[in-house]
Amino acid sequence: MDKQSIDIKDLEKQVAAREAVKLIKNNDVVGLGTGSTAFFAIQEIALMVENGLKIKGVPTSEHTAALATSLGIELLPMSEVNVIDITIDGADEFDAHLNLIKGGGGALFREKIVASLTKNEIIIADSGKFVSQLGKFKVPVEVVHLALNYVLGQLSKLGGKGEVRLRNDTPFITDNGNIIVDTDFGLISDPAGLSEKLNQIEGVLAHGLFVNLTSKIIMGKGTDTIIYDGN
Repeated sequence: MDKQSIDIKDLEKQVAAREAVKLIKNNDVVGLGTGSTAFFAIQEIALMVENGLKIKGVPTSEHTAALATSLGIELLPMSEVNVIDITIDGADEFDAHLNLIKGGGGALFREKIVASLTKNEIIIADSGKFVSQLGKFKVPVEVVHLALNYVLGQLSKLGGKGEVRLRNDTPFITDNGNIIVDTDFGLISDPAGLSEKLNQIEGVLAHGLFVNLTSKIIMGKGTDTIIYDGN
């Protein structure tokens, strides 16, 4: 990937982030996403806070919590939150029906909890994340250690080829102390059906298919934005 394409992606992420933060209102509880795209939104929110906006943030990862704190955003523990007004997060892949694959950054469990608590889940993305059908990006599955072999077998029965995510040649460990199995299902014709089957596997804490959780997707396209709202 050349530098120009990287710069265009970052531009589109910034454009989407700036549009999304306009939806935040004073005194909102705001879910703060994880990843390279959410990073731009957190920066924009911090500027708004610096200029007088009153909000409290709910981070979806330890990394996001550290970033938000460093930028002066007041945080609430997820365990103390009943409702989140708006969340701004990214996605690894999305379709026009607001189905997502998330978890490339390893925060899928906390991202899904935050999304489930959120009244207005806003996804921001660069144009390269849009697909006509999910599945080019592998589906992350967060797995309890002792259930790994069982889960791999169950994923295989569903047509998935799973590989334990590695970092520096050792298993990647999530903020929750678990491992991630990146699973290739090929193109996914029924995201809702696959999501339900994954939910039923013992030992799976969470998976990266996000179905019926998103209110709106704001995609950067050059210096413009395209809105997907499921209609």
